[in-house]
Amino acid sequence: MFWEKKPRPVAVPSPAPPAPPRTDTLMTDTLPKSAHPAAPATPQTVVGRSIVLRGQLSGNEDLLIEGQFEGTITLEEHCVTVGTEGQVKAEIRARQVVILGSLTGNTTARDKIEIRRSGHVVGDLLAAAIAIEEGAYFKGSIDILREEAQEGPQPVPAPRAVGTGA
Repeated sequence: MFWEKKPRPVAVPSPAPPAPPRTDTLMTDTLPKSAHPAAPATPQTVVGRSIVLRGQLSGNEDLLIEGQFEGTITLEEHCVTVGTEGQVKAEIRARQVVILGSLTGNTTARDKIEIRRSGHVVGDLLAAAIAIEEGAYFKGSIDILREEAQEGPQPVPAPRAVGTGA
């Protein structure tokens, strides 16, 4: 009859897809590919947690130190990573240095030095770029390499003598 209401189909809105969870990008998400053990892009030497080394170390591949090392490390074209368990007392010269553990000594990197949140560094740093994550410990000085400094000193022309006419 007229006074009876007929049920109408009701459109139920489909729930909106949940927003993707917000993730902050930490410096640990930007580890060089060679520091990820799952798929090393280049050969990498690992100094394990139970290893204790003293002396001079040089080579042509990336290095991950999880144990103890004391001496000098020279890997001019490669990356040195001091792992979270690593304890290093050394002078380091490398293309890139990433510190997650403990490092005592001066560090020179052609490209970049990164001190991560768990890193503890006492020593002077010299690199083209330096990143210190919030929460990391650092005591020392920082020098930034610039392009003109890497090319060598530019000659400065001598000032001309100004004559006084008579």
